[in-house]
Amino acid sequence: MPHSHLFSAYPLEDYRAHAPTIDKAIKATLENGYYILGTEVAAFEREFAAYVGTKHAIGVGNGTDSIELLLRGLDIGHGHKVAVPSHTAVASASAIARAGATPVFLDIDPKTYTITPESLEKTILSPAGEGLKAVLAVHIYGHPADIPALQQICDQHEIILLEDCAQAHGATINGRQIGSLARGASFSFYPTKNLGAIGDGGGVTTDDDALAEKIRWLRQYGWKRRYISDYEGINSRLDELQAAILRVKLIALADSIRTRRKLAALYDSELAGLPLMTPQTRLGCEHAYHLYVIRLQRRDELMRHLISKGVPAALHYPAAVHEQPAYEHITRASNPLPETDSLYPEILSLPLHPHLSEDAILKTASLIREFFQS
Repeated sequence: MPHSHLFSAYPLEDYRAHAPTIDKAIKATLENGYYILGTEVAAFEREFAAYVGTKHAIGVGNGTDSIELLLRGLDIGHGHKVAVPSHTAVASASAIARAGATPVFLDIDPKTYTITPESLEKTILSPAGEGLKAVLAVHIYGHPADIPALQQICDQHEIILLEDCAQAHGATINGRQIGSLARGASFSFYPTKNLGAIGDGGGVTTDDDALAEKIRWLRQYGWKRRYISDYEGINSRLDELQAAILRVKLIALADSIRTRRKLAALYDSELAGLPLMTPQTRLGCEHAYHLYVIRLQRRDELMRHLISKGVPAALHYPAAVHEQPAYEHITRASNPLPETDSLYPEILSLPLHPHLSEDAILKTASLIREFFQS
């Protein structure tokens, strides 16, 4: 019998969990009558900066824009290269291209799936590294990239290190929140994220006063003064309604991350001893479990088995960025990516979000054990 009744959709359940407060916040914002870059955005920016531990947070239209604006704020564009893992959402690479720069793909660690210092160093010292201005380190699935090691290499070669935190709200390295560890960081508040709006939204965090000020100008047509563009900016503003919703959810974020970790630990114990790899966490890091991704050789068979039983297993992602048609021309200019290539036929995302019951986790694990026993 299908068990789909156990697996409610995260964005809807997250709204239901906060519905009275969100509805009240939306009503107050509508009645305020100021809908773009008003008091709600300003308050959210202050509160999110305090949560991350940075001097500045700048609300923008979406996570892709946040990367583009971060690069443009640093004058990284045409003629420059930005290193990024190929194992990421395609938005990481498309934002680099939109800023006018060229992505250069890096390989990953086979356990944490984040870029390795070795891959970065190899790229810097190869023809692919010519013109490299920045590294965009993606905290994939909620696990932090090795920022301390990457920063050391970037400092040696005068390269700017940036963070892509779209999947990792709440993850830490040595007790410090991701998003506060490099020159600047981008966030997505897409509805499925650990901190999700009810619509699109994004943000940039930084301690760099000049960078923050420039991004504030760039997000609104490059205006320093209204209607006068000192820079060629874009229109990318977090709107007041989404900011009001995010303020409500930010209060509950720490608790929701704790619940994600608790459910992930239950998966870990229930799947122990099976011929698969559960998520690994590097020493000194705390995983935020945006996704719970296992690795196994019989991935496609297991996925079919789970879906047939009503369990919404999924692929994040079906193809690495360097394998996608739009980026074939870039792939030829990057070094080989053996770890990334070997990963993609083996990864499978299991259901996990803070509004799932333990029964949903136990049922999924039971079906996985049943699969291997049969």
